Amino acid sequence: MPSDQIALPIDAHLPDLIAAVRATGAAVLVAPPGAGKSTRVPGALLDSGIEGKVLVLQPRRVAARAVARRIAQERGSAVGAEVGYRVRFEQRVGPKTRIELLTEGLLIRRLQADPFLEGVGCVILDEFHERSLHADLSLALLAEIRREARPDLVVVVMSATLDPLPVADFLSCPVIRAEGRTFPVDVQYDPRSADRPAFFRVATAAKAALSQGGDVLVFLPGVGEINRISEQLSGIDGVDVLPLHGRLPAAAQDKALLPSTRRKIVLATNLAETSVTIPGVRAVVDMGEARVPRFDAGIGLTRLMREPISQASADQRAGRAGRTAPGICRRLWTAAEHTHRPSATLPALRREDLTRALLEIYAWGQTPATFAFFEAPDPSVIDHACAVLLRLGAIADDQITPLGRALVDLPIHPRLG
Repeated sequence: MPSDQIALPIDAHLPDLIAAVRATGAAVLVAPPGAGKSTRVPGALLDSGIEGKVLVLQPRRVAARAVARRIAQERGSAVGAEVGYRVRFEQRVGPKTRIELLTEGLLIRRLQADPFLEGVGCVILDEFHERSLHADLSLALLAEIRREARPDLVVVVMSATLDPLPVADFLSCPVIRAEGRTFPVDVQYDPRSADRPAFFRVATAAKAALSQGGDVLVFLPGVGEINRISEQLSGIDGVDVLPLHGRLPAAAQDKALLPSTRRKIVLATNLAETSVTIPGVRAVVDMGEARVPRFDAGIGLTRLMREPISQASADQRAGRAGRTAPGICRRLWTAAEHTHRPSATLPALRREDLTRALLEIYAWGQTPATFAFFEAPDPSVIDHACAVLLRLGAIADDQITPLGRALVDLPIHPRLG
């Protein structure tokens, strides 16, 4: 670590992580929000002697770009040189890039195009607790590659809130736990959440949080709620109210993420939950809800449902306030309500349409019956997805068809393809 680099909690555990991957070729790293795992681990593994590139899976484009920028800054290079990223419609990589951050769909495409991952020495699956379809599928594919063709390929799975033992058993590797948070966060609950309208409570809490000093990060379920709260908070002297969500162009996302001479209130969806540091944030206001994709068997489609977040997601959000200084987190639900929330977010394999995922498995050369899932989906959901692929003509006789090959190359649902 350079002498002028700020020490982070993860630094003390990097030797243990490197020893684990040298011994077994894989590891599961559990470290709290703010420990520095996303920015420090890729470089540490590269410097340990990894041959070839280090690929880092980030669930969201905004996180991939932000983390790449931070790693490059810490290692004294420009983005696109030693450190780069690939996200949908944008890439900044070069011939000397050794650490490459990429989003989930692009990792699957790379695996399908090059099952041996030529020139890649390590793959890191960051924020695995989100358990997206792409992340689960990537883990299963990487495990197969290690078993069948590339025992030298290093795989590291990282999260702040993941139960690590099932993943460690799946990869036959050790668990490294990095305890400690950079700064403490005072978590406060709303003692009477049902007495007042939610939007009134969010706006009031955001204004009150400004008195703590620094900037404020407000978590909201979606773009509609962001727009509504933005109107209520507009006009505060000396404070910028900035949105942060996936539909924004990169320049607008950067405006919310990068340091500013003016104070700001950032209104974000759950994309700010992980791997994103917003310098200056001292307070988090959490509405406690998110829009979650759920498969509706009645209509055969996945719908976005507004639901309470899990306890693990709430912990991730609170951690955003403790990245660079002590902070507070105001949860707009009661302490009693919190105990009744699920401990973790349900994996996407158990709540989403699997049609696209199964098409990827057929393109890989396997079937749902032979594929080694990390966590097997419900058989009825598999049957439904296979029936859709059969009706579309994407599979026949338990094999992918030429039409299916064409559909798998399109980054959309097979029906739309």
